[in-house]
Amino acid sequence: MTKPIQGFSKLTKEEKIDWIVSNYTQDAETAKNILMRYWNTDVDLQKLHDEFIENTISNYYLPLGIAPNFLINTELYAIPMAIEESSVVAAASKAAKFWLDRGGFKTTILGTEKIGQVHFMFSGNFNKLNTFFKYVEPKLRSEAAVITRNMEKRGGGISKIELRDKTAELANYYQLHCTFETLDAMGANFINSCLEEFAKTFKKEALCFAEFTEEEKDIEIVMSILSNYVPNCLVRAEVSCPVEELTDDPTDSKEFAKKMIQAIAIAKVEPHRAVTHNKGIMNGIDAVILATGNDFRAVEAGVHAYAAKDGKYTSLTNACITDGIFSFWIEIPLALGTVGGLTSLHPLVNLALEILQKPSAQELMQIVAVAGLAQNFAAVRSLVTTGIQEGHMKMHLLNILNQLGATEEEKLTLTNHFKKNSATHAAVVEAFENLRSQ
Repeated sequence: MTKPIQGFSKLTKEEKIDWIVSNYTQDAETAKNILMRYWNTDVDLQKLHDEFIENTISNYYLPLGIAPNFLINTELYAIPMAIEESSVVAAASKAAKFWLDRGGFKTTILGTEKIGQVHFMFSGNFNKLNTFFKYVEPKLRSEAAVITRNMEKRGGGISKIELRDKTAELANYYQLHCTFETLDAMGANFINSCLEEFAKTFKKEALCFAEFTEEEKDIEIVMSILSNYVPNCLVRAEVSCPVEELTDDPTDSKEFAKKMIQAIAIAKVEPHRAVTHNKGIMNGIDAVILATGNDFRAVEAGVHAYAAKDGKYTSLTNACITDGIFSFWIEIPLALGTVGGLTSLHPLVNLALEILQKPSAQELMQIVAVAGLAQNFAAVRSLVTTGIQEGHMKMHLLNILNQLGATEEEKLTLTNHFKKNSATHAAVVEAFENLRSQ
């Protein structure tokens, strides 16, 4: 049995590798070679990557692809996407090309408000607490001024601080519910610093508040932290065209539009379908968020909470036909940044933002929402026409052939073969074995 290690973080990278491969792999030399193959030969670049996180032993690569031809509010974009899943970039590109000749994507920012909370326990009289809050609220702002000064110069800062009574859900539980504008920064560090300053001032001033009893003065601060649920940091993306333009055949167009609307309606009422439906949306969204150095975990959590905001998990996209016009749209919360964090450190993030024409945070929100909408349109379109597997498996073909150890010549032969044949996993294996046997 491997023994616990003390001081692992103090080891050099090479020492960390030696320990992990010696204790947790079957072939230490092979494992070490794999880890070191992914080191960057540029020493300075590798050092930069090593310092992003703790206990680094190597780099973990994801493919960076481009989905071109996105017409968004009359501007043409090529969207960088970092993702490992086959067919995602192809599907987004196909949807972009489809809507390019139908007016493109339209987007609107509906709000940019971000949220943070100071959670605390108070067992005294609420009316006195409310009086104290009205007294202390200006001081919360003034004592955080050293943190907010630069943000305020740029037009952001603290929007509102509210006292919320949550005792109906949990005994003695209250919160300072705070909203912020952070402009082109995602703002996590800014918000958390403000909240911790609020908490310090709130507790300090309570000790001096004459109307409190000694027990009431002892307010217990539990924690101060931003929320990744940002229902008022919202963007809308949409596409529309006459129904008859959806396919080459007007009769087929009506049937296609009908099935698209039925598919969305099913995702609206059936949570099992809605989860997979929304996962497809996040294929597009997460890929752009990763490519631009943003926090896809935070966005995922907030988006799925938004999908359940009315008490039932449901589709993030909508579709309808009005006066012969087919419309397809999404409204989604996205707290993103284009300055700070990895945006100024990671060379590929910098390049991805340059490819996107150096967008503001609001512009990036719109681009990301479009990527999600395009991905969903492509997926649902496949589901209600040819089925999802035909396109996906053809894109996945090279992964299967690489797993089988196919040569470049064999890959070319089998790729041509499956342009005309169904590419199930079993069919690919059989075709490969037949080719090898010849």
